[in-house]
Amino acid sequence: MNRWVVIPALLAVGVVAFSLIAGEFLTRPARARIAPPTGLTPEDVRITCGEGQQVSGWFLPGRAGEGVVLLLHGVRANRLQMLARARWLQREGIASLMVDLPSHGESSGERISFGRREAVGVDAALGWLRARLPDERVGAIGVSLGGASLLFAQRQPELDALVLESVYPTITDAVQDRLTTRLGPAGAWAAPLLLLQVPLRLGFSAQDLRPVHAIASVKAPLLVAAGTEDRSTRWPETEQLFAAAPEPKTLWPVPGAGHVDLHEFDAATYEARLGPWLKAQLRKPPG
Repeated sequence: MNRWVVIPALLAVGVVAFSLIAGEFLTRPARARIAPPTGLTPEDVRITCGEGQQVSGWFLPGRAGEGVVLLLHGVRANRLQMLARARWLQREGIASLMVDLPSHGESSGERISFGRREAVGVDAALGWLRARLPDERVGAIGVSLGGASLLFAQRQPELDALVLESVYPTITDAVQDRLTTRLGPAGAWAAPLLLLQVPLRLGFSAQDLRPVHAIASVKAPLLVAAGTEDRSTRWPETEQLFAAAPEPKTLWPVPGAGHVDLHEFDAATYEARLGPWLKAQLRKPPG
């Protein structure tokens, strides 16, 4: 009889301990020292945001009238994830600003908040871009966390083009998908324990982490992309996010891709798909 009591108790303690360790890791800042890129000479940027906080990044110029794009990386990454996109955009004549989201890379911040507080850094970066290039149309590409941060941002004035890649619809979906992928059925037990930590670690509710609600306020031309084999943000969840967005909008399923960098997965297809769309939104007509 003791065995049937002790073993479940040990399993329960193990699940709780795992969830606490995972909660600490997932919200802990992902800081990194970032070396200058090879073959490029971007302008180093430090942008003030919030009270005593700053966002770090690189700016690459383009040709007048071609527009500018804010590039935002995924969770626990930094601006280097967006470097290949920035090189491509510069070849196309489009300026870009890559930043480390708050609590990532060389930017300040105390906790990763899955888009909610990162949005303050996004708005600061957009303000910097509009002051730097007041005559250019402004777009943004956000990958996973970067996309959620864009949706939670104020974006005033609204963007001229918005690309969301592999963005979760709710934090509940995000946690459950990731845990069941890694732990199987045991993930269903650990997920509620992780979600209970959101207000304790971040100071707001899991209900405040619902990009599927925030997307309804988007007034920019929108392109939503995701891999059809993504197990961290499953394709039906991407369809749910897309359905909640107002027109004009475009959905791009990437066959065979998981929760990966979609540009790195197939750069030629990515550039052929997004290039014309971005130019149509950002390029100013002659005269």
